[in-house]
Amino acid sequence: MELSDIQKKAVTHKDGACLVLAGPGSGKTLTIVKRIEYLIKQYKVPPEDILVVTFTKAAAREMKERFLSLKNGKKGVTFGTFHGVYYGILKWAYRMDAGNILSEEEKRAMICETLAQEKIEAEEEKEFVEGIVNEISLIKNNRLNPKEYECHTCGKENFLKVYTSYERKRKQKRKLDFDDILTTCYELFRTREDVLNLWRKKFRYILVDEFQDINQIQYDTIRLLAAPFNNLFVVGDDDQSIYGFRGARPEIILNFEKDYPGAKKWILDQNFRSTKSIASAAARVIENNENRYQKKIAAPGERGDTVHIQEVRDASEEATFVANRIEKAYESGTPYREMAALFRTNKDAGVLTEVLMERGIPFWMKEFIPNMYEHFTAKDIQSYLRMAIGGRERKDLFSVMNKPLRYLERGCVDGSIFSFEEIRRFYCDKDWMQKRIDQLEWDLKLLQKMTPYAAIRYIRKTVGYDEYLREYAKSRGIKKDELYERLDEVQERSKQFGTIEEWFVHIERYGQEMKEWAKHYQEKEDAVRILTMHGAKGLEFDRVFLMHANEDIIPYKKAEVKAEIEEERRLFYVAMTRAKRNLVVSYVKTKNGKDRYPSRFVEELLLC
Repeated sequence: MELSDIQKKAVTHKDGACLVLAGPGSGKTLTIVKRIEYLIKQYKVPPEDILVVTFTKAAAREMKERFLSLKNGKKGVTFGTFHGVYYGILKWAYRMDAGNILSEEEKRAMICETLAQEKIEAEEEKEFVEGIVNEISLIKNNRLNPKEYECHTCGKENFLKVYTSYERKRKQKRKLDFDDILTTCYELFRTREDVLNLWRKKFRYILVDEFQDINQIQYDTIRLLAAPFNNLFVVGDDDQSIYGFRGARPEIILNFEKDYPGAKKWILDQNFRSTKSIASAAARVIENNENRYQKKIAAPGERGDTVHIQEVRDASEEATFVANRIEKAYESGTPYREMAALFRTNKDAGVLTEVLMERGIPFWMKEFIPNMYEHFTAKDIQSYLRMAIGGRERKDLFSVMNKPLRYLERGCVDGSIFSFEEIRRFYCDKDWMQKRIDQLEWDLKLLQKMTPYAAIRYIRKTVGYDEYLREYAKSRGIKKDELYERLDEVQERSKQFGTIEEWFVHIERYGQEMKEWAKHYQEKEDAVRILTMHGAKGLEFDRVFLMHANEDIIPYKKAEVKAEIEEERRLFYVAMTRAKRNLVVSYVKTKNGKDRYPSRFVEELLLC
């Protein structure tokens, strides 16, 4: 592929800082590898003096392979991730090895141990621990003060206990976790100028790919390494900065010219991937962001189909609509692997995957889809309804006997099977408890005659399960709406079943299908890709279905301040620009019995 004029200017840059803004499909990888080649061939820079840094092992491997495939590609250039490069430096400085690195399993075990010691409980422990792990990373990557940090997973006070205990245990084991690799390398450079100077001499030319994804500690360390000559060549796109939850800071790329006055800046302004219709539609959306480099990206290819925007009644109709489109496209010659359905979060994909399973359409997911019926709220509802249709297993009673609070004790039941008479005998001297037991038995009798949808609604509103969730969320410093939404989805999906027994048959069958699918959880050669918008970054497909384009989904309901809304808009832009030839954006009118509105980004897309 021949280089454009702008690409040539970037490739022939030699000394000093340089910022290359590379939009979707603009040939950034080609530009980077050709620039490395030019440094070696034309400027006679030894390959050993060149460091190329990116964010994933796969990206580093691809970059290296692309470079070595060039006619003048030579061995000796260092390609690696930030963690890989900094770990190599620490190995050299401290004689470290893999035994000094804390595994992810060890890390989670330490956190679970602390939760038990501090008596911090969670119904969904795996999800809870994952949230804490992510927030510990956020603190380290942005060099934040844990004492001032407002935790979203378990509240400020509990989080500080967990963080302090985890750090103490980690240090006692004399181990570093994944994020400590970055912070320790930074401290090494900051305190040992002799060591820093050795590595400065080693890497005289530094190239950074996907620069919009860099976090504070990565940037601070690479700046130390690049000084004083500052031969720092960074390539990225501020419009594709979508990893704020991991600590990425778009202001770093936006302030690059302030940090390096006189830095060259080149904009790769052609999108070779998408049609003109898709590129111009994406531009209409992203131009609404204020904090960005102003740029016009042209698509030199064909005009192509107009972006199709589809309004549907609900998630079931949306899934049917998309499945129909997929079948027609396949019959017309488009391979399944060239089609992708994108969602804001993986839990939104459940309805579509059910429809695809029913129709035998092969699909593959990058992220594992959670079974909605396995969430603790859904399991609690199932316990209530099993008892309603005559089940008397102790585990079902124990699951919900104090949801809401009834002051029932586990000792009220002896065997694996219980009876209400047994419980009444246990509380024979407490009239006030007799009334609570009577009410529970009466509620179960009423539930027996209801449809699943009506029964779930009765449990939530009349029995008081929603009130229990409100108290549960409050005690753990989380938002009750997240728990309500999980249950809303289960309730809405139950509408299609006439009896509780039918609903249980469906749950069993769906669980088995999920297990079968999980057995083959690897990338299939020809299958529709089901991806989150984040997971689709860096990929491209002939046809893209951007689903659930509604307010509170994209932008996500947690996005409140301007900076968060702008990141959500960038995410929508990334999702749109995965499409090469055909893009369909759909939104629902109702969800879980409530009116829903199209995303503001859809409104922006419609503006001419």
